[in-house]
Amino acid sequence: MAITKDSIIGDVLDQHPETAQLFLSIGMHCLGCPASRGETIEEACYVHGADADKLVESLNAALQ
Repeated sequence: MAITKDSIIGDVLDQHPETAQLFLSIGMHCLGCPASRGETIEEACYVHGADADKLVESLNAALQ
């Protein structure tokens, strides 16, 4: 599964729970919240003031 900015956070975490630390490292501490699990990476990064492209790059690198 290639992760993009349009990927849903809950889907990424369900398939790759080891990526949770990357979300937590940029301040996304609400990963268990139903609302956050339904957000895209881009939406969540906007809310948290994070760089979506950088997070997507880190997530995909972690899956390699």
